[in-house]
Formats: sequence, structure tokens, C-alpha cells
Amino acid sequence: MDELGRGQKVFDHPPVQGVLRVMEGRDDVINLLDELDDGVVADGEVVVLVRDAGATFLAPLYHELAGIICTAGTLRSHIGIVSREHGLPCVMGCEFTEPPVSGTTVELDCSGPDGIVRG
Repeated sequence: MDELGRGQKVFDHPPVQGVLRVMEGRDDVINLLDELDDGVVADGEVVVLVRDAGATFLAPLYHELAGIICTAGTLRSHIGIVSREHGLPCVMGCEFTEPPVSGTTVELDCSGPDGIVRG
């Protein structure tokens, strides 16, 4: 897998893999919850990408995710704090060499000094 992006990891965590889903708002969350309920997507197989570090609309999904990537904020941002509480690997302020496409498989690696997204 090639490096797609890099940012500040919230805490140390071994690499996880999942299908990337770009989340812009509550409608995206509702759609993903429906897919989880219908068995289209399995728990722990989704890494979400958000742009807003205070995105409270993710709250219903925290127990279902493999990881979170946020293009803004710091480890003290709302998503960083909540991801730490849930033990969910998270990269904040992620900068991409090329924007990843929703539906592709990515690896989120928080085991080194930076959080790295590979695809």
C-alpha cells in the first residue's frame, strides 16, 4: 500500500484497515447505519473521513468504526478526545497527496510518530 496522507495521531494504535467513507453530515451517518443494519457493511470495517474536527454527527457510529481520519483540528479537538475515549485510532489534521475516494480500502497506521493513511 502507498502512503496517501499523513497527520497527527491521537494516540498509539496498531494499524487497522477498512473501507473509506467520506462523511459530510448526518445523512451520510444515517445511510451508513442503514448499511450496517442490513449487513451490507460489517462492524469495524469502516474508516471515516471528515473535514470538521467538531463533527458531533459521528456520535452514533463510534462503536461501529475501525478508525477516523480528520482533515482539520488537533488531538485536543472533539473528535480526537472522543476517539481516545473509545479506543478508536484517529489521525487529525491529515494532509493528503491525493484525496482518497470513498469506497476504497485504506490502512490507518498510528503506530509510529505520525498517523499515516495508506491505500
